[in-house]
Amino acid sequence: MSFRLAAYAVCMDDGRVLIARHVSPGGESTWTLPGGRVEHGEDPFDAVIREVAEETGCEAVVERLLGVDSRVIPAAERAVPGGPEHQNVGVFYRVRIVGGRLRPEPNGEIAESAWTPIPRVAGLRRSSLVDIGLALAQTLPATGHVGPVPVGGLIQH
Repeated sequence: MSFRLAAYAVCMDDGRVLIARHVSPGGESTWTLPGGRVEHGEDPFDAVIREVAEETGCEAVVERLLGVDSRVIPAAERAVPGGPEHQNVGVFYRVRIVGGRLRPEPNGEIAESAWTPIPRVAGLRRSSLVDIGLALAQTLPATGHVGPVPVGGLIQH
């Protein structure tokens, strides 16, 4: 089984959430949260700030830890055929944008970032990470955990 530790930013302002459009090498487009892999030796707190800057061009500050999500993606459902099962552990933070301007990720897979009204998110092809982050931000569960998000249709791994 492969494993990834990642940190994700939930940036909400005035009924909108900041989401990023990821374009796979095959050209498939999916909306997700700004964030990504925590480097070896890096604190997830620092990783989420770095990822927001890299992917969106904006400077962020962490307001609070929202929770941690762990999910296993079966080998048959992975985007790369023939790979093993994959566990993704995501640390979700509520962040506030304090500077910068939205732009595509230079030499990266984020084609654009956009402030999107929260009700519109349900109609977008998106990563399950978006739904997890919004659920954590909106409910603030004492355990920092939300139930599984079903994948299929507009909601992707």
